[in-house]
Amino acid sequence: MVILITGATHTGKTLLAQRLLEQLQFPYLSIDHLKMGLIRSGNTALTPEDDDVLTGYLWPIIREIIKTAIENGQNLIAEGCYVPFFWRQDFEDSYQKDIRFICLAMSEPYIDRHFDRIMAHASDIESRGNDADCTKELLKADNRAVIQGFSAQRERVTVIDGDYEESITALLHSFCYHCS
Repeated sequence: MVILITGATHTGKTLLAQRLLEQLQFPYLSIDHLKMGLIRSGNTALTPEDDDVLTGYLWPIIREIIKTAIENGQNLIAEGCYVPFFWRQDFEDSYQKDIRFICLAMSEPYIDRHFDRIMAHASDIESRGNDADCTKELLKADNRAVIQGFSAQRERVTVIDGDYEESITALLHSFCYHCS
């Protein structure tokens, strides 16, 4: 089985992937790590700031990694924001039956109420370095785009609006219950 986790920035995708790894003991692939490996190795002239272009560049690689894992009967958690809204159209039904999709977003009222906490937890799993360019308005715009884009493709989006930890824990327990 492949668990594909995506969503808006700062929503806890990496945290959820880490918790799933610990609970299910599935290998974990960070799309951000792949991105930086390709950039730092000189295999692309793209930079970390080229978000719009990076999805188109990275998705064909991720897609084929997912297919290979399924064909080999291997479990995998793939996590990152570089998943296109239309991702399902790249997989035949025979692949889709082995993919579990999770998309995380936050409501605008949640961001308004908890912006300082969101930023305080930004480096819980990985060090983000300087996050000064991440504003409340940027977070709202990114979450809005994720919710609208994936919802338009009839994907389920977990929108965090109440207690964050309860939302993630409930999702984790529900997901792990259905996985086993």
